[in-house]
Amino acid sequence: MRRYGKHTDEDDVRVRPSRKGNRPRSSIRPKHEDAADGMVLTVDRGRLTCLVEDRVVMAMKARELGRKAAVVGDRVALVGDLSGSKDTLARIVRIADRTSVLRRTADDDDPFERVVVANADQLAIVTALADPEPRPRLIDRCLVAAYDGGLEPLLVLTKSDLAPPDKLLELYGDLDIPFVVTSREELENGDAADRVREQLDGKITAFVGHSGVGKTTLVNALVPEERRRSTGHVNAVTGRGRHTTTSALALPLTESDGWVVDTPGVRSFGLAHIDPSRVIHAFPDLEPGTEGCPRACSHDEPDCALDEWVATGHADPARLYSLRRLLATRERHEGD
Repeated sequence: MRRYGKHTDEDDVRVRPSRKGNRPRSSIRPKHEDAADGMVLTVDRGRLTCLVEDRVVMAMKARELGRKAAVVGDRVALVGDLSGSKDTLARIVRIADRTSVLRRTADDDDPFERVVVANADQLAIVTALADPEPRPRLIDRCLVAAYDGGLEPLLVLTKSDLAPPDKLLELYGDLDIPFVVTSREELENGDAADRVREQLDGKITAFVGHSGVGKTTLVNALVPEERRRSTGHVNAVTGRGRHTTTSALALPLTESDGWVVDTPGVRSFGLAHIDPSRVIHAFPDLEPGTEGCPRACSHDEPDCALDEWVATGHADPARLYSLRRLLATRERHEGD
């Protein structure tokens, strides 16, 4: 046992450092007033590729953001190495409020909500007129998600050389949704891209569509391969790239101020995150007919005023069928 003399100030006493550190904890966080503004282009296993001015910068989310996640289209503030050089990593310290959100679930029984794109202005729903056959129910689901998330819809109908667009356009004619009709030849020679680009100028547009409808071909025509390669940055940690169709990727349009967000092909578009009472807002051709409905009408009962609204020719019966099918699916989910 060590013994000390009569002097009690004992400057030579060794103090064992605390495992948690000797600095007192503080709830005050740095304001990062010098942080640079950027936009998230793609997310890959915890690494976020961002555009800062004219540089592509790899970044990670700062710990102080907690569980708040950034997605493609988010406006963020970054600190750290913003040079964009190889093997550098910045930090995202703030995520700005979103003006719109495109969300989906895997299916209507999946409680896990996925935010696909933030801050997009419109949703381009790419549908083939044949091979594969058009899926109006999927279109309706995308419309519900678009209206609920604050995006304007755009219909892009491909393969008009295999089937006419009249029947499908008639189904959505009363909604006043802008549309573009293209053929396979036009996709190959670039004419389709020129017409679609007119609808995208000055906007951020998310593209959705299931496999085989020509979505990837169209996006490739809108954004040349060299632009895709420069934007689809390689992972700074693993050194490996990732195929651009496996995760959402924001791409700047050539000869335009717009952006295209290419999303992975979807087999289904779940709406578990949407309150059933808001589904009717995606059917503006039916919504005026609900004024005569009884209070708390489910829109699928004998006294529902929508039956008379459709019977008197105000809307297509297929639209009412689609609404009730969506509502029935949501009600089954709520009752599980």
